[in-house]
Amino acid sequence: MWYQLNKPEEVISPSLLFYEDRIRHNVTSMINVAGDANRLVPHIKTHKCAEIVAIQLEQGISKFKCATIAEAEMLANAGAKWILISYQLVGPNVARLFRLKEVFPYVVFSSLVDNEKSADELNEAALSAGLKASVFIDVNNGMNRSGHPTDVTLLSLYRYVSTLSHIEFGGLHIYDGHIRNPEFPDRKTASDEAFNTVLPLIDFVKNDIGSEPVIIAGGSPSFTVHAMRDNVLLSPGTNVLWDSGYGDRFDGQPFEHAALILTRVVSKPATGIVTIDLGHKAIAAENPIENRFRLLNLNSYTLTGQSEEHGVLQVSPEVWENVNIGDVLYALPYHICPSVALHDFATVVENGDVKTEWKIVARNRRLTI
Repeated sequence: MWYQLNKPEEVISPSLLFYEDRIRHNVTSMINVAGDANRLVPHIKTHKCAEIVAIQLEQGISKFKCATIAEAEMLANAGAKWILISYQLVGPNVARLFRLKEVFPYVVFSSLVDNEKSADELNEAALSAGLKASVFIDVNNGMNRSGHPTDVTLLSLYRYVSTLSHIEFGGLHIYDGHIRNPEFPDRKTASDEAFNTVLPLIDFVKNDIGSEPVIIAGGSPSFTVHAMRDNVLLSPGTNVLWDSGYGDRFDGQPFEHAALILTRVVSKPATGIVTIDLGHKAIAAENPIENRFRLLNLNSYTLTGQSEEHGVLQVSPEVWENVNIGDVLYALPYHICPSVALHDFATVVENGDVKTEWKIVARNRRLTI
């Protein structure tokens, strides 16, 4: 099997595993879907890892998206020159943004705004720092998590931002993560309907600046939909590692699972019960218990409980008899992004052998800034 280690005794459990050849395949597939590496603005919150950024840079990707100041700092240290912090910064994070600009003057940093008050605060901070702040207007076209709604006041927000002395308009950020229809035709219809609500603003900005505005649209579920649009940059994230949550739901995406959690059997406390060292401190637990992970090399089990360091499985008497304490199991996370963030490092696997370790640098909320 592609995922099995030749010498699993070299790896502690639970441990995050990265399969580099599959990561490279997924980066190449992202470029193939986009048609051009220059169309990609991959979100690095999935992996938070400088070595994967290096792979993306090697393949011609030059623009990146992140969610935290720490992720932006990791990106800049890794060699990225164009970084969108796809978050509206508040409190001390505003000052941290300008500190980033001072430390990395050769990097273009942008952030999001979705209201006049936040734009004012960013403008005032930029004025005090003697710098300009590049912003993307965050548009809420249905997800209702952040962004300005697509009503007539959206045009007013653009007009207002354009008047601020130390704000530079970078473009539009349109994230439709709420669109998760399993079949591509349904996903495309829903994404098109949501995107169409932003067309009046796009047309207005185009007429105002005399050229096509920069538009960053979608995430992983709608990646293949937005790839069909002209003049749109694409922002997949999960695709680089892929997980069972997306892999089992969305058709038409040519990506391979490239990250697993190695776990071991630690107890057989009663007939039909097997306990593994995969608790919710090692794999994301924000979903219902049936949507935490899938064990690739164990059949006929049910995850019945999970605590900080334990995962409890109900198995048949036959499976119970055949399982031994110390057995190695390979878990495919349902949601890889928060699962990666629970680990300090990933063990990198090549042809079944442990190759090296990659540090998950940006799992921390603060690096040096």
